[in-house]
Amino acid sequence: MKPEGHPEYREVVFHDLSCDFKFVTRSTIQTRETIEHNGQEYPLVKIEVSAESHPFYTGKHKIVDTAGRVEKFRQKFGSVGSKTAVAAG
Repeated sequence: MKPEGHPEYREVVFHDLSCDFKFVTRSTIQTRETIEHNGQEYPLVKIEVSAESHPFYTGKHKIVDTAGRVEKFRQKFGSVGSKTAVAAG
């Protein structure tokens, strides 16, 4: 097999910027930045969400105020042509 046929598979540090969490894993991703981690220099990939910060894994779900949005819409447009008004009636 040709040596230039595959990308380099090496250890890379992924840095979750939202909670300052770093972890090392193997990847072929190309990076421009490096970081020293545990006394060694690794390529660095900055990410915004990982299992350490994602609400599904942490159990910290954000509550979205959809009821307020629905009420604002109904005040602005009324119940004319509303499918919920027809279904309720």
